[in-house]
Amino acid sequence: MDILASFGQGLLVVLEPQNLMYCFIGVFLGTFIGVLPGIGSMAAIAMILPLTFYLDPTPAIIMIAAVFYGAEYGGSTAAILMNVPGTPAASITAIEGHALAKKGRAGVALFSTATASFGGGVFGMIVIAFLSPSLAKLALSFGPADYFAVILLGLVAASAVSNGGALKGIAMVVTGLMLGTIGIDLTTGDLRFTMGIPELRDGVHIVIVAMGLFGVTELIASIRTNLKGKSDVEVDFDDLYPSKEEWKSLPAPILRGSAIGSFFGALPGTGQTIAAAIAYAVEKRVSPWRKRFGTGVVPGVAVPEAANNAATQTAFIPTLTLGVPGSPPMAIVIGALMIYGITPGPRLLTEQPDMFWGLVASFLVGNIMLLVLNVPLIGMWVRLLKIPYKYMYPTIIVLICMGVYSLNNNVFDIWLTLVIGAAGYIMRLFRFEPAPLLLGFVLGPIMEEQLRRTMLLSRGDPMVFLERPISATLIAITVGILIFGLYSTQRKRRQTRAAQQNSTGR
Repeated sequence: MDILASFGQGLLVVLEPQNLMYCFIGVFLGTFIGVLPGIGSMAAIAMILPLTFYLDPTPAIIMIAAVFYGAEYGGSTAAILMNVPGTPAASITAIEGHALAKKGRAGVALFSTATASFGGGVFGMIVIAFLSPSLAKLALSFGPADYFAVILLGLVAASAVSNGGALKGIAMVVTGLMLGTIGIDLTTGDLRFTMGIPELRDGVHIVIVAMGLFGVTELIASIRTNLKGKSDVEVDFDDLYPSKEEWKSLPAPILRGSAIGSFFGALPGTGQTIAAAIAYAVEKRVSPWRKRFGTGVVPGVAVPEAANNAATQTAFIPTLTLGVPGSPPMAIVIGALMIYGITPGPRLLTEQPDMFWGLVASFLVGNIMLLVLNVPLIGMWVRLLKIPYKYMYPTIIVLICMGVYSLNNNVFDIWLTLVIGAAGYIMRLFRFEPAPLLLGFVLGPIMEEQLRRTMLLSRGDPMVFLERPISATLIAITVGILIFGLYSTQRKRRQTRAAQQNSTGR
């Protein structure tokens, strides 16, 4: 009952005209940016973040969250129409969605994604409302050693599931940790790794890192693909709704996808892509339509979209209650909260109840906005995809530069963003994933602070991490994930070498 009362209070917060307006702006801008192929939710949040500095914390976080799930929804549009996913998770939707579009049923595919996204978003919101308070109460018993172990687990989990392999993921996490140490040491007042550059005394801003790694890098990668920016698929608005048989097939995959997405979204470091891929793989085994998967079926479009949006919502659970990002975009959310002087963690629910429950309630309002907004605007998104990239990309890079410059009114920040973007693209060529780097950059200072507190309380005894049951358990899980990740990487290498030797022998 307390949860329902708190959620009702949150609805009152989000229905305030100012918060409602910024929720709508976030949903619209997120969808707009998500529709653009190759940009993604990370770049969307990074581009919007400087605009939120002039807002109060509650409308700012509501807007950032709306941009996040709006972009995740919008990513499916380009995936269905052009087979070019706007976000990584949308690549799973493209399997069945683009096949439907080639049959002349793009309208049905887009309508199904809107329905599934709404179902998954609402399911994830319910999970947050009921699970977050219990997890926050558990986290109140955490000490500095336990928080250090939680952060370590999140970083290792993110690196172990990296597409480039565990070793490359760990290397990127360490790079992020090192990048986070640049600037003035708040404990000793000493300058660290500034290389004599005055502009680095205050460290590197999270917006610069995020825009460089996920804005500039994505643009460079998209430009090199030589996309024409034209969709050859036309949407027939007379054939927008699924058939009666397809309507009946929707509830079960939406429910299964939402459940799977909610589970994986709540695990630190996993993210929407893993949730969508696993949900699609499960549905391919249990669905009555499984024999037709790959040819373009509505359940195959619905299940990854439901999982994607449910995971997007539940990623806020560890982010807000533990201070550990549930997915890479959540690292930017943590950075935004810290900019406002708000420390994410178990005390957030008691110290900032209006902001927390207002954010949770905004998920319901925002998903309703997505459903109402996007079905009529399908035609507009199709026309947007026909804009030549030679006009679109320069506009985006100008917006990125304007956002970075607005931080400190300093041209140095623009150059630093471009350098990080170029470095991010080079890393991508060698299959180094940028997400673990951002997680290491955001969580590094928090991790360092908890480590120092632990060492002070234990008088320098490192065995304290193994003496506390919570930290010892988390460290054991971390070691297990690390060993499994390294083993999987070595096994893939052996399989690749064996395949190459077999092909050479032939």
